[in-house]
Amino acid sequence: MSEAVRIITEQVRSRVRRDGVDLASDENLAEQYVRAELQRYSERALGGAHPLIADEHQAAREVVASLTGFGALQPLLDDPEIEEIWINGPSRVFVARDGVPELTDMVLSAREVRDLVERMLQASGRRVDLSSPFVDASLPDGSRLHVVIPDITREWSVNIRKFTRRIRDLNQLVGLGSLTQQASEFLRMCVLAGQNILVSGATQTGKTTMLNALLSATRRTERIVTVEETFELDLSARDVVAMQCRQPSLEGRGEITLRRLIKESLRMRPDRLVVGEVREAESLDLLIALNSGLPKFTIYTLRSWECRSLFRCEVAPPLTSISGGIEASGVNPCWCPFVSRGVPTSNMLSTLQSVRF
Repeated sequence: MSEAVRIITEQVRSRVRRDGVDLASDENLAEQYVRAELQRYSERALGGAHPLIADEHQAAREVVASLTGFGALQPLLDDPEIEEIWINGPSRVFVARDGVPELTDMVLSAREVRDLVERMLQASGRRVDLSSPFVDASLPDGSRLHVVIPDITREWSVNIRKFTRRIRDLNQLVGLGSLTQQASEFLRMCVLAGQNILVSGATQTGKTTMLNALLSATRRTERIVTVEETFELDLSARDVVAMQCRQPSLEGRGEITLRRLIKESLRMRPDRLVVGEVREAESLDLLIALNSGLPKFTIYTLRSWECRSLFRCEVAPPLTSISGGIEASGVNPCWCPFVSRGVPTSNMLSTLQSVRF
């Protein structure tokens, strides 16, 4: 951000606070404030009080983006080719295109990074501070935000995984080469037959994309309940309820965990229960839900290295209040290597291999 843009932005914010208006939801009003302040700035600059502006139109756009969008990051968020943005420090801003990371020439100040994070968290109602130095949240467009602050990190660490609507169903995965037609039909039949489905993969391998594609194969009359840490799934189903976790308040009260959401979802008459990611204590509740015999099936995701161990370590032992537990010998999962975010690679799926433990 140039010195001129910084000065104009601060002046507009001061006027907005005095007038008690909200520019975040009214871009036209923001432009009016910016034009008026830009005019005043130019007059002062001609008198030598401020540096001259080479491109007033560009300066106005940057100020409006700072007031109504996400400042210097807004062009990166608007770029459809960029999949992810992360900040390791004010001068270390990275983006990923087609899975390839690159260091940008963007240089922010520490104050700008903090202001950007605060603005991003406003819409979600979540917070990050010394008592809660980690936060996950969703941006208005569905992109996922993760922030870690000092003293856990040296600098503010920000990750934005952009939400992409490129993949809507299994047929599109076939078109991209991520699945064969045979694999697509097999998965579609599993959905229609009400099979329990586990989607496993490392970070950025397209687990959420696969979940969305699988759920597109459900029948129109079915009721879907989803539980996630933060909203990521984008379903077009007719009857769907989406729930996400909630942070505790400053007093330490009011936290809603994924484990609690799974329990509550069973009282909501789900035909399909979808769990965004299983990592900790919620594994037990999910297994109890599976054993309770949901009318259709449960879909959930976990990291790739957990896939086999889930059945070896968590399914085999008896569960609380369930006599005898679940026999591991009754589990017959299928596995398939899935490509990163729907981008074709040399490891395209040729067959679905059945694995028995």
